[in-house]
Amino acid sequence: MKSPVRPKTLGELKAAGYKPVSVKDEMRRNLVRMLRAGETVFPGIVGFDKTVIPQIHAAVLARHDFLLMGLRGQAKTRMIRQLVNLLDDFVPVLRDSPVNEDPMLPLTKSGRDAIERLGDETPVDWLPRERRYQEKLATPDVSIADLIGDIDPIKAVARKLDFSDEEVIHYGIVPRTNRGIFAINELPDLQARIQVGLLNILEEKDIQIRGFPVRLPLDVMLVFTANPEDYTNRGNIITPLKDRIDAQILTHYPESLEDSIRITEQEAWTDRDVTVHVPRLLREAIEQIAVEARESEFVDKSSGVSARMAISFLETVVSCAEARAVASGATETVARVTDLFAALTALTGKIELVFKGEQEGIANVALHLIGRAVRHLFNSRFDPEYRRGRERKLDFQRFQPAIDWFEAGNKLLISTDMDDAEYAAALGAVDGLGDIADSLGLSGVPAEKAVMMEFVVEGLHQNFLLTRHIRDARITYTDAVSYMMNELQE
Repeated sequence: MKSPVRPKTLGELKAAGYKPVSVKDEMRRNLVRMLRAGETVFPGIVGFDKTVIPQIHAAVLARHDFLLMGLRGQAKTRMIRQLVNLLDDFVPVLRDSPVNEDPMLPLTKSGRDAIERLGDETPVDWLPRERRYQEKLATPDVSIADLIGDIDPIKAVARKLDFSDEEVIHYGIVPRTNRGIFAINELPDLQARIQVGLLNILEEKDIQIRGFPVRLPLDVMLVFTANPEDYTNRGNIITPLKDRIDAQILTHYPESLEDSIRITEQEAWTDRDVTVHVPRLLREAIEQIAVEARESEFVDKSSGVSARMAISFLETVVSCAEARAVASGATETVARVTDLFAALTALTGKIELVFKGEQEGIANVALHLIGRAVRHLFNSRFDPEYRRGRERKLDFQRFQPAIDWFEAGNKLLISTDMDDAEYAAALGAVDGLGDIADSLGLSGVPAEKAVMMEFVVEGLHQNFLLTRHIRDARITYTDAVSYMMNELQE
C-alpha cells in the first residue's frame, strides 16, 4: 500500500487544514473510536476487563494523568506501554526541534525564530507514534538534569549567550517527550526534590533549571507506576504530587484459576525440540502454587508473588520433561509431578521470605508450597464439597487398595530421569491406582495416566497417609509406619 503524501512545510500543513490537538484530546478521540468499533485497547491483558481496564478508559476519557498502584507482576508496565496504541500514527513537528514542537504552536525561542525567519517554508517532519512514548525507571540517582534538563555551558560560551538564555538549555527526557506519553516506573523511589520538579510540570506548566525559570507549557500525558508504599519502604510519593495525579488505579493478581492459566500459557515458552504435553492438572498445580505462596505464612505478602513465577515455573517443568525425552531418544513425553520438584529453581528465586520462612529455608518453603497446592487440588478433585480454608475429613475408602499395598511393605521408587515406560511400570505396580486415575478424566495423551497415578500417590502423602523421601532425582514413597520403623532400625 502506497504511503500517503504528507505536508513537508508549514504552508502545506496549513493548506491541508491541520489543526493542533493536545495529546490528551488525541488519546481521548482515538479511545472513543476504538470503543465504538469494539477494538481491544490492551491486547494480551487478562483478568482486568471488569476492573482495571475500565478505570484506565475513564482516566483517558477524563484527560487525566494517572498512577497504577499494585504489587509486582501485575502487568502495570505492559499496560502503560500499550497506551501508545491510543496515539495517532504520525504527528507533524518542526524539523530539528529537540522538544517535538507543533509547527502551529511553537514552544521554544528557537522554534519561534525559525518560523519568523522562514514563514510558510519552515520544514516539517512527521513523528511516528512509537517515538512519542518514553519511560524512566525511578532510582535514587535520577536527577533533575535527567528528567527536566540542564544548562549547557559549552553552548553558552560558543554562542556567547547568558546562562539565563533559554537557548543554552540541554533538555531532559520529559521535555523531549513533548506531545507524547512519559511514564515513570516505581515513582516512590524518586527523591522528593525530583518529584517537586514533576509537580511543577503537572501544575504550573513551567520548569526551573539551576534557578532559572523557564516557561514551557509542555503537552505531555504523564503516567506512573508504584508498588504499595508499605512494600517499597524506600520512599514515598510526596503529598502535593499525589494530590495532582488525577487518578490512582489499583491493579491486582488474577482473580480466577482460569485467568492465571491463560496468562501463563500466553507468556510461557513451551515450543521445544520435542513435544511436551502438560496435563491440565499440572497447569492448575503451577497456578495454585502461586496462590499458596501469596497466602503463605512463610512468604512476605507485602512483596507479592509475580505472575512471572508461574511462567518461569511452567517453562522449567517443560524443560525437565524435554531433557528426559532427549536423553531417552523420545520425540514426545508428558510432564510429571516429579518435574514440579525438579523445577524448584524457578520458584526459589521468585519469592521473598519473612523471618519464619528464612528459618525454614527457601528449599523447604518451596516444597511446602508445592505440597499445599497438590493437597488442595487432590482434595477438591475427590471431595465435591471441599472448600479452600474449610478443612473436611476426606473419605479415603476408595484409596484403600493402594494404601494396603504400601502397608504390606512395598515401596514406590520413581525418578525424574525414568523414561515413560519405566515410569508407567513403577506406578502400575501399585494396586488400585489405575482405576482412580481413570476417574480424573484423561485426554488420551500417552503416559498421562501414569502422571495422574503419581498425582494420587502425592495426594495421599499430602494427607499424611504415605511418607515421601526425596534424594537427588529419586523420590521414594512408603507406608508411614514402615518408614518410621526403618528409621528406628537404622
